[in-house]
Amino acid sequence: MTELKLSESRDLTRIERIGAHSHIRGLGLDSSLEPRDVSEGMVGQAQARKAAGVILQMIKDGKIAGRAILLAGQPGTGKTAIAMGMAKSLGLETPFSMLSGSEIFSLEMSKTEALMQAFRKSIGVRIKEETEIIEGEVVEIQIDRPAVSGAASKTGKLTLKTTDMETVYDLGAKMIEALGKEKVQSGDVIAIDKASGKITKLGRSFSRSRDYDAMGPQTKFVQCPDGELQKRKEVVHSVTLHEIDVINSRTQGFLALFTGDTGEIRAEVREQIDTKVAEWREEGKAEIVPGVLFIDEVHMLDIECFSFLNRALENEMAPILVVATNRGITSIRGTNYKSPHGIPIDLLDRLLIITTQPYSEDEIRKILDIRCQEEDVEMSEDAKQLLTKIGHETSLRYAIHLITASALSCRKRKGMVVEVQDITRVYSLFLDVRRSTQYLMEYQKEYMFNEASIVDGGDADAMHD
Repeated sequence: MTELKLSESRDLTRIERIGAHSHIRGLGLDSSLEPRDVSEGMVGQAQARKAAGVILQMIKDGKIAGRAILLAGQPGTGKTAIAMGMAKSLGLETPFSMLSGSEIFSLEMSKTEALMQAFRKSIGVRIKEETEIIEGEVVEIQIDRPAVSGAASKTGKLTLKTTDMETVYDLGAKMIEALGKEKVQSGDVIAIDKASGKITKLGRSFSRSRDYDAMGPQTKFVQCPDGELQKRKEVVHSVTLHEIDVINSRTQGFLALFTGDTGEIRAEVREQIDTKVAEWREEGKAEIVPGVLFIDEVHMLDIECFSFLNRALENEMAPILVVATNRGITSIRGTNYKSPHGIPIDLLDRLLIITTQPYSEDEIRKILDIRCQEEDVEMSEDAKQLLTKIGHETSLRYAIHLITASALSCRKRKGMVVEVQDITRVYSLFLDVRRSTQYLMEYQKEYMFNEASIVDGGDADAMHD
């Protein structure tokens, strides 16, 4: 009889993909904004990190809005890493949205609309709302089920208590169903929203902690509430201006948030929302949280986008704009003029510029150590030294790419630790830019449409070859 093999099933509770910047946890600064040597995945770039930390502190304190920062440096010097570190340090409360310079040209909307939506995604609104809630410990739940099914709806009584008082509430069919869904039993501490009837289970009362011999790890014990059963509680909802725009711009706006098909939003809708938000601010119902908009490869924007950014930054509800580029003096897209970083001079004048420096050999080694740990690759000391040398002579990105490739080579020879031979093998298999260019120079005549053949003998000779 053949033996049945059950296929292995893996529990994919969280995404375990390793990205280029998945090791970044923050900017790696101490309480006085001094950069630590190696911290939170960040290595080197002390000046740039310190400057980003100062900006970050000002954002947290709500001191600046409508300012723009430029991260400028050579490719592979950690510009995006600094922006990611800023995003992680800000936390979930402050909106942070990322955009690539070329992204806005491929969307099904105008360039300025795409930029406006990105701006509004980066501005948060904290809306404060007072609600009445009933909060107490469940003493007893009595549900009377009718003898004949369908003859009458269920009725019941719920006894709640605090340290000061105890009250019995009559229950209707909907509340009985809600209590059943939440699996509420005597000894639980619950909160009931009076407006919506929503029941929230806060945990079990400490007085009932000895009811059972064993408890699940998810069981949370809380104190029995004190004071009145009915309380007024302030609830804070955090949304972005873009989410409010989408919900108000169409009949099924709420669904459009999930599908991503927002389309173009009319200026009138935005004006009305801005007026309403301004009213809430005056009444103290809402507060604006200026977030951060990060545009990578900013040199890909054209002159129209730059003039829009100039105007948008003057708006009173503008986020902090962080842009990054690796270009030197180059043409401004859409014009014949040249400018530093491919950005017009009038916009450059508004930017606070943070520069990043090339990594030293020692810093490359530390980054490779962090990446080996992140990618769960064990590497010998000699192999790490060789990889550091490769990273210093070619590029850091190329050296990082070789980590996983060498790990696969090591696994193929049934090894546990990546050795020098694995690095040498993948180095010969995958070319870096310099070796690839050298190869092209040697064999350029055998490639189609190469410039050298046209220079040598013209188009006709090239075709005869």
